[in-house]
Amino acid sequence: MTLFASVLLLIITGMPEKFHEAGISSFIINSLGGIKVITILHRMGAIGLTIMFAYHCVIYTLFFRQGRNDFIELIPKPKDFFDVIKMIKYFFGYSGERPKFGRFSYIEKFDYWAVYWGCIVMIGSGIIMWFEINSINLFGKFVVDIAKEAHSDEGLLCALAILIWHFYNVHLNPRVFPMSWVWWNGRLTKEEMLEEHPLEYERIMKKREAKG
Repeated sequence: MTLFASVLLLIITGMPEKFHEAGISSFIINSLGGIKVITILHRMGAIGLTIMFAYHCVIYTLFFRQGRNDFIELIPKPKDFFDVIKMIKYFFGYSGERPKFGRFSYIEKFDYWAVYWGCIVMIGSGIIMWFEINSINLFGKFVVDIAKEAHSDEGLLCALAILIWHFYNVHLNPRVFPMSWVWWNGRLTKEEMLEEHPLEYERIMKKREAKG
């Protein structure tokens, strides 16, 4: 929820600054209390995002067994490439069977690494912009200008990815419409597991049988 709230706050406060000439941007900025308040709120969202990203990378991934296992599972493998091809064939009617996914499908892996890369770009460029004077003295104005462009464009890409790609996958996709509740409770039903992650379901069942 912290990540969700932070990203939402960053989009709401960041897009009006990027498109400041638009009428809706002026309305949003004024409604939230002006540019100074917008800046404070944006930095609050940035702190939340940074904390969550640092926790995920440093604590969860390194010190939790499940975190390490998930990270390994999220690394793209040759199977993902063949799953993409098989899914395309399925969409165009050349195959009557969807690819079977394990714990993470290629779509979820793409989402993960897109967010991972996006966080690196946004946090890195954001720190440079936050401490602009120090950054100019340390790196030069050229680097700061690049950081501003990267931050602005990556922010727009992030917003569009959430509104189009992610929103479809978790809300508008007929298989989960009107919404997948996994983001809220982290759980899938047996039917959902068999449909979306059959290989993971088989692995879990075999593990339980082995334990007796």
